[in-house]
Amino acid sequence: MSGATDIAIIGAGPYGLSLATYLHEADADYRIIGDPMASWRREMPEGMLLKSEGFASNLYDPAGRYSLRAFCAERCIDYADVGLPVRLEVFSEYGLSFQKRLVPEVEQKRLIALDRTPRGFALTLDDDECFSARRVVLAVGVAAFRYVPPALADLPPTLLSHSADYGGLTHFRGREVAVIGGGSSAIDLAALLAESGAAVTLVSRRPALEFHEKGEWPRPLSQRLRRPMTGIGPSWRSLFFTAAPAGFRRLPAATRLRIVQRFLGPAGGWFMKDRVIGRVPLRLDCRVDQATAVQDRVRLTLAGRDGASETLSTQHVIAATGYRVDLGRLDFLSAALRAGLRSLAATPVLSRDFQSSAPGLYFIGPAAVSSFGPLMRFACGAEFAAPRLARHLLKRRRGAPATETRRAILARTAPSS
Repeated sequence: MSGATDIAIIGAGPYGLSLATYLHEADADYRIIGDPMASWRREMPEGMLLKSEGFASNLYDPAGRYSLRAFCAERCIDYADVGLPVRLEVFSEYGLSFQKRLVPEVEQKRLIALDRTPRGFALTLDDDECFSARRVVLAVGVAAFRYVPPALADLPPTLLSHSADYGGLTHFRGREVAVIGGGSSAIDLAALLAESGAAVTLVSRRPALEFHEKGEWPRPLSQRLRRPMTGIGPSWRSLFFTAAPAGFRRLPAATRLRIVQRFLGPAGGWFMKDRVIGRVPLRLDCRVDQATAVQDRVRLTLAGRDGASETLSTQHVIAATGYRVDLGRLDFLSAALRAGLRSLAATPVLSRDFQSSAPGLYFIGPAAVSSFGPLMRFACGAEFAAPRLARHLLKRRRGAPATETRRAILARTAPSS
């Protein structure tokens, strides 16, 4: 082992970076490993607009010093709390600026092995460095959890890709592309591909594409009472999921899973409707029953709900079919460590402080969704997760002096639920 640390954070997206600001300010002994904002910078199509409103697109630090609003003001970028879609490029640059300003110690490496030791964990990085940590926080986002339907899975990579593989889309100009899916990724990709000059067809199991409604701002009192605004959308259910994720954890397991699977179903942003409807050919209310590679093309057999079938031939297929958290996909976990983790539908079972059944191993972000609810799918969930986990880690910090800074951090992060 090359060294030891108290806490290792794996992942440098909104959750990992936000947590690190709390530990940094409290002078905690920690390391943060990851490529800052990598998923946002490399796994989403250029030109995409965030569905989250501006006020819900922040990273978080203890004093709230560096919001998206503040970043946009510095750079003279148009910004509104509500009603003005946030461009992907703006959010990515904001995240990088947040990291450079508040978490400059990020190590741009990749974890390739994690195992238990008598005193904590052994970690191996992609540069062959090995070190130990007493506690490990996995803030790995969704990159490892891409989902491709079985009907598509056997296609060769030259003919099949996932929506997270993009990036630029200009190389599809003049080519035929079938996008599979009915959510925001599929809708965004279909529009952007068409605008890039591709001959795109959108295939979805849904009988009609759904789009969020553009709300009025300022909102009339009647709307605020009927559908209060939250970081994940306007509704009383959304208010519960954002205000009381700790309360969500107390619901029966079957109820939590049902909510996670059904709440906030596939839908595009209000600003995408006119860019898709009437502009992109749609094959709705049908599923891909079979996908066959025929030389340099793909033949898709589509099965309708009424039993009818049709064939669609295309040059490339993009599975915009989202992500499914599955502990088995985290290939850096040792077999023994993975086998010892309690799980619910392949997601980790977590304590009120995000701790898994392996003492000292924590999960935040999308991997925590079945414990803390839909809020964990959104960047704004870091506002709850970062201070709550920081408080827990700092209270259990071995040999930590009761400094004024540390006491202030603990006071500011006192849980409200």
